[in-house]
Amino acid sequence: MAATVSDILLTWYDAHARDLPWRAPPGTPAPEPYRVWLSEVMLQQTTVVAVKPYFEAFTARWPTVEALAAAPEEDVMAAWAGLGYYSRARNLVKAARAVAERGGFPQTEVELRELPGLGAYTAAAVAAIAFGERAVVVDANVERVVSRLFAIDEPLPGARKPIRAAADAITPDERAGDFAQAMMDLGSSICTARDPKCLLCPLSQVCKGRELGDPARLPVKAPKKAKPVRQGRAFWIEREGQVWLVRREGKGMLGGMRALPDDGWSARGDGSQEAPVAGEWDRAGLVRHTFSHFALELSVEVQRSAAQPDGAGEWWDVAAIDEAGLPTLFAKAARLVLAG
Repeated sequence: MAATVSDILLTWYDAHARDLPWRAPPGTPAPEPYRVWLSEVMLQQTTVVAVKPYFEAFTARWPTVEALAAAPEEDVMAAWAGLGYYSRARNLVKAARAVAERGGFPQTEVELRELPGLGAYTAAAVAAIAFGERAVVVDANVERVVSRLFAIDEPLPGARKPIRAAADAITPDERAGDFAQAMMDLGSSICTARDPKCLLCPLSQVCKGRELGDPARLPVKAPKKAKPVRQGRAFWIEREGQVWLVRREGKGMLGGMRALPDDGWSARGDGSQEAPVAGEWDRAGLVRHTFSHFALELSVEVQRSAAQPDGAGEWWDVAAIDEAGLPTLFAKAARLVLAG
């Protein structure tokens, strides 16, 4: 089955590979490691549609890993705003500086794992796609394809070990990068989470999940736990056409990002800090945002013609608030105020 799967899938990929800005078409030289690495970091828990404009903006502004390594971290964080999971951006800068210091990207999966922020998946993807190393690349799409192909019905996350073993069994020694991308493309376009298009699938004749009659039930996922809900407050402090922004601490939730002042909901979970300026506050409304482990309801309070707050911060032109690089949560809060 191993040779059959890889041969069939690579033939399909040669004809149907997606045209993506970080990819090299089948049969052409591998893309630059920088572009592969940058795209893979951006694509973690983020869709291709969302990533494309960010990737193009990043590579236009910082066309090489050396250029990214020399960039101030706050500029990178601002350019990342809206992609979420901001620890990725902090590790992006750290890894770029490590690569620049050593004179280029390491070429093996083991060495790539030593770079900040590169886990098993990203290291394998860069090794296979950029350097042609045989590496087993398993993302959510590959996980779904393999679980159906071999009818692995053990619930996740326990199924990940047999899924990886099965993926290893079908990964070819040659063209491992193309094979990994073919699996990703198959999972994103045909072997989808809902309503898989089995009649169009090049692997349908060897798929055990289809043979059993219900491939869509795989992979089996454990029931989702309800996320706890936190409450907090954010403060819009406006004076003479400018709003007061702070820089969040480098570690923790949304670390290193520009933001509106808040009541400490992220650090303590109880919103215990006082408002940054005394006086009356008008309530603009409520914004809701979902993080990986909890949901947040943030009350947005407004004070205009306010005094200078204590502590570090900066006045930012309200008309240019879109250029501040606010994370999505605080961008929602700003839109709420400006729409009022």
